[in-house]
Amino acid sequence: MTCSADKTVQLAAARRQVFLALFIALAIMLHLLEALMPSPLPWLKLGLANIMTLAALYLYDGRAAWTVSLTRVVVGALLLGRIFSPGFWLALSGAIVATSVMIILYRAAQRRLSPIGVSVAGAAGHAMGQLLAARLLVIQHEAIWQIMPVFLLFTIFSGILTGWLAAVLLEEFRQHEAFQAASASEEGNSGES
Repeated sequence: MTCSADKTVQLAAARRQVFLALFIALAIMLHLLEALMPSPLPWLKLGLANIMTLAALYLYDGRAAWTVSLTRVVVGALLLGRIFSPGFWLALSGAIVATSVMIILYRAAQRRLSPIGVSVAGAAGHAMGQLLAARLLVIQHEAIWQIMPVFLLFTIFSGILTGWLAAVLLEEFRQHEAFQAASASEEGNSGES
């Protein structure tokens, strides 16, 4: 009996690694695609790569979200030739604040908050992280805070779009047998406690 239990744990760990690798690859692809799209103002992007961070958070945990988010920023910067540029530091600071906000909100709401709400908060956190980094590293003038209302207004739109796309993707993933087996084992474990 312990042999089959060990194999189940190993299978779950292997599935997690495979899906996280897929999430990271898709996040990098979305990051690169978004870099090619025109932007109305500097730093304003939809944040489509965060769809995969939300998927990792909702299907796995905060550690998975950190893995997807940070790997996407670093590998994306490497592929675009922007590693350690000001844009890299802005993206990294935005990703750190956004991921922190999303994980904290997700845990505090105990899964009662939809991906749209978590995404909007994460998008606002991303904008605040980028503005703070821009203030400290690029534009060392108080006037930078005057663009905050534009950023926050844009984050509502981008957060809703990204969160909705993540919710649609999560519904598709939850129908996959790998995630149905994982949620069934979680329910069985919570019933045993």
